[in-house]
Amino acid sequence: MTGRIERTFRDLKQKKEKALVVYLTAGDPDLQTTRGLILVLEQAGVDVIEIGVPFSDPTADGPVIQAASQRALHRGVTLSGILDMIESLREVSDIPIVLFGYYNPIFSYGNERFAARAKRAGVDGILVVDLPPEESHELRQHTDRAGLDFISLIAPTTSDNRIARIAKNATGFLYYISITGVTGTAQPLMQNIRVDVERIRKISALPLVIGFGISTPAQAARIVSYADGVVIGSAFVRLIEENGAKDDLIQIASSFVKDIKKALS
Repeated sequence: MTGRIERTFRDLKQKKEKALVVYLTAGDPDLQTTRGLILVLEQAGVDVIEIGVPFSDPTADGPVIQAASQRALHRGVTLSGILDMIESLREVSDIPIVLFGYYNPIFSYGNERFAARAKRAGVDGILVVDLPPEESHELRQHTDRAGLDFISLIAPTTSDNRIARIAKNATGFLYYISITGVTGTAQPLMQNIRVDVERIRKISALPLVIGFGISTPAQAARIVSYADGVVIGSAFVRLIEENGAKDDLIQIASSFVKDIKKALS
């Protein structure tokens, strides 16, 4: 049975369109708002949602997402609560959902229990930032069996041999990190992206999305010419931080992603 992620990228390819993937931190400013934002993003044309699981030591994230994680944790947001929110969301939404986070909350929850609960909630894939392929078996033996895609990261510093090892067992799509360092702290260089994408394309036919450092429609339009989609993360989290208390947050968020989606076409 074809999953939501595979089906989405296949349909976009047939329509000669590119994917817009948007990341938001679950529970910032609260889980009910996160749920509402996801529905708005789906209506505005977002193709895949990455739901960030708050963690106390998010080493790959820059200050914007770190602050969002701290706000969510301060409100008592948990992995269990996020999965409950996703299950509720599935009553009205069919958008592909990737849980994005770190291994510690999953390990604490229990690998087998997590895989079963995530699948039942309606999660489509997981991206565990600090779990390299060599150490992923303890989790993947359960998530693979549950049918959850295991999204893999590729960095500018990743060698061809390692790309091959990563791609061999990757499912869903490959996520190319366009900069070295943490999220939201630098702008990607187009020449570097082009060279790296060519390397990856020679090795894997999986859909490829590019993230880290993309914040404007113009940037997204340039970068997506090399890939199957782009990820907007820190820029959207910053928008929520700056407008979370406003009555028109939903409209602001919708307008932002509509501009990005329009640029991709």
